Amino acid sequence: MIVPAVTVLVSGSGTTLQAILDAIRLGELSCRVNCVISDRPGAFALERARAAGIPAVVVDRRTHPTREDLSSEVSRKIPPETALVVLAGYLSIVTEPLLGRFNRRMINIHPALLPDFGGPGMYGDNVHRAVLAAGVRRTGCTVHYVDAGTDTGEIILHRRIPVLPGDTPETLRERLRPVEHKAIVTALEMALAAAEGVDR
Repeated sequence: MIVPAVTVLVSGSGTTLQAILDAIRLGELSCRVNCVISDRPGAFALERARAAGIPAVVVDRRTHPTREDLSSEVSRKIPPETALVVLAGYLSIVTEPLLGRFNRRMINIHPALLPDFGGPGMYGDNVHRAVLAAGVRRTGCTVHYVDAGTDTGEIILHRRIPVLPGDTPETLRERLRPVEHKAIVTALEMALAAAEGVDR
């Protein structure tokens, strides 16, 4: 049986990457991570990849003046056997040629219930601050396909948690994190199954 290969794009600590690696190790996810690519040289996610024996590659956003330059170089670094790309806390905007190469084979996780609280500038604690400012009773996370917009791709799944009295951006982040980790594993399995029918 051929196990599909997944490339993970990261920018930070890599907790979502670790959730994927743990799910693979426990037999909860039928794939392998063949490469981890970061747009930031100091991302701790690179250390997680190396510790797991996975090639860790840096494509520094500071040395690529345009989004297209960055996406072109990232695309060149993604191994040819890659079935799916996962944006796991990857903060750079993805453009062509990466979008075209992985049409409906690239997914992202967002810390809110899209289409609400998405778009430019909506990442990390910025999202949680906006959720609290809006006074909504529920928040959560979304896994979606990546398209040419920002957080506008087709939604694969939502997972919800309540907003509690006294919540702060920090408490929302910490309470949502394990929910996000389970969501990315479920959505990745779904997206891999769907990708089998996508022309490459």
